[in-house]
This record gives sequence, structure tokens and C-alpha cells, in this order.
Amino acid sequence: MSSNDLPNAPANVFIALFSGINVGGNRIVKMAELRSFFEQLGFSDVATYVQSGNAVFRSPDGDAALLTRRLEAEFEKKWGFHSRIMVRDLGWLERLAADNPYREMAGEPTKLHAYALERAPTAEEVARLTEKCTGPERFEIKGDVLYLHAPDGLGKSVFANLIPRVLKVPGTARNWRTVLMLLDMAKAGG
Repeated sequence: MSSNDLPNAPANVFIALFSGINVGGNRIVKMAELRSFFEQLGFSDVATYVQSGNAVFRSPDGDAALLTRRLEAEFEKKWGFHSRIMVRDLGWLERLAADNPYREMAGEPTKLHAYALERAPTAEEVARLTEKCTGPERFEIKGDVLYLHAPDGLGKSVFANLIPRVLKVPGTARNWRTVLMLLDMAKAGG
């Protein structure tokens, strides 16, 4: 019997990170409605965290790519606009936390961010981004995660605003407090 056959297997716990909802008073999606949306699609142990669109859920389907496509399509049908959704499993989130290259910054969670990227950037894409990192920020990319230390905070970071345009790999950022909270929620099973 594989771990996917067990009803409470960690492999069945997923994290969905939404982009572009509840930002600046636009594209409002209430978290209670988002939880209900997941439950209506047949997912269980659904929990959300903060208004920016973070959901932890359990699914019998173990394929994050299929879950991403399904959630994006159903979300657009229900709310009438597209939100890029990054669906990752618990193992991915555990690796993200364990691989943090800026452990000394973990105590300042609003200055440390992790970007879930749609794919691992190429060496050329990383080189272009490195050229633009001239301020107090520093970053490191490990696979499909970009870690950013922004000592003045994300809101004041010129470099953070450049990341999507220069890197050209879709992604969504979460501060370290959110990363750790989602990890706790995912380990609890949603």
C-alpha cells in the first residue's frame, strides 16, 4: 500500500496560493466563500489563511498540475476573472522551509519572502535578475522557489517590483510568517 492509499497521507495535503485577489480592494474573494468553493469541488479539510488567498486542503488526486488547471478553470467560472494559482504539496512546502538560505532572517518574517514560481528559471533568466539586484535586497533561487530578503520590507523594495518583469516566470510571493503558518496548517492536514 502506498502513502497515497492512506486516508490521512501527507501526500494528499496541498497548498493553493492565489495571485491577484483581494489586492487594493479589487477582485474581492471572501475566504469563507473560497473555503466553500473548495468543499463544493469535493476537497476536504479546507482551511484558508489571510485575505491574500492561501488555502490548505486535502484531495484524493495526487497530481498538483491537474489540480492547478481544475482550480483555475473552476475559479474563473465562479468569480468571472482569472487568478493564477500555484498548487503545491506538503513535501514541496517542507522543502521550501528547510532550504531557506536566509535562516538568520526568519525572526523578521516581513523582510523575508518566498516566491512560488511556475517553473525553475533558466540560468539566463536568473542572470538578468541578478543584474537588477543593486539595492539592499538579496535573493537566491532554489528550483521553483525564489527567496528574497528585503531589509526595508517588500513594499519599499524597488527590486521586488522588478522581479516579475525581469524574471518573466509567473509566481506569487508570501512573507515568511505566512510560509510558516501554511506549513503548520498543512502538517495538521488542512
